[in-house]
Amino acid sequence: MTVFERTKELAIKRGLSLADLEIKAGLSDKSLYKWKKSNPSSDNLQKVADVLNVSTDYLLGRTNQMNSYDSSNKTTDIADDTLIMAFDGKPIPDEEREKLLDYARYIMSQKKEK
Repeated sequence: MTVFERTKELAIKRGLSLADLEIKAGLSDKSLYKWKKSNPSSDNLQKVADVLNVSTDYLLGRTNQMNSYDSSNKTTDIADDTLIMAFDGKPIPDEEREKLLDYARYIMSQKKEK
């Protein structure tokens, strides 16, 4: 599987079109399609990996492990309005998303109190 194919497949799983992914990663229009014929720059690869929350090695096909770090220490800013939430490959409606974020904030506040 090529870098482009792996990126496209993962974007779809995350509920993103390639155009959305380019915007979120700060890439120019249709730039991901260039990955079909040439390798991306390390900077652009890292930007896409960050948006998709995977390692660059995963996108390059060097590993099947999406993240090469211990996710138990990773935190996500749940106040971030650009937080992507999806279930079964489909975006979660805003009303449900807010309920989930409220619950996540509650859980985090409970952990901080301990």
